[in-house]
Amino acid sequence: MNEMTITIPEMETFDEETERFHHVKETKIVILHSLVSISKWESKWKKPFIHQEQLPIDELRDYVRCMTLTQNVDPEIYKVIPIDILNDVVAYMNDQKTATWFSDIAKPNKKNGEIITSELVYYWMTAANIPKECEKWHFSRLMTLIRICAEKNKEPEKMKKNDIYKQNHALNAMRRAKMKSKG
Repeated sequence: MNEMTITIPEMETFDEETERFHHVKETKIVILHSLVSISKWESKWKKPFIHQEQLPIDELRDYVRCMTLTQNVDPEIYKVIPIDILNDVVAYMNDQKTATWFSDIAKPNKKNGEIITSELVYYWMTAANIPKECEKWHFSRLMTLIRICAEKNKEPEKMKKNDIYKQNHALNAMRRAKMKSKG
């Protein structure tokens, strides 16, 4: 499933609201950047995740919470995830996790100007008959599969009239040469 394990180191933190120090134990968390995680985040923040250039730190920390597969993680731990670990998480999210590539290297942020939300991705999955279990794949792999389905189901482009004339002219010339005919 392409999960990532992050380790939050043991540390002392100060809560400015309660004016108290807190001891945080070292915590290992397994996370997965998936459509399920994006849906959880969008339902809380009420905005499209995919169109975010860079998430504010609090929203990124919350997205780590949404990606968490590990059970019974202390909710306070997400408030103290160090920046270097968050940078590793962003690199993990941006990793394509696939050997498939496309020649036009388009960003999946917008398709025909429409805003992409988790519901739209679920629609694409449904339209392409992609099993629901794929919602738990790394998001980049799911988007690659959706794009492959779209490319394979595309209507072939019709030839332009000039191209048809050129092709027919070349075929006729080849046939005349083969038959040693002038007409």
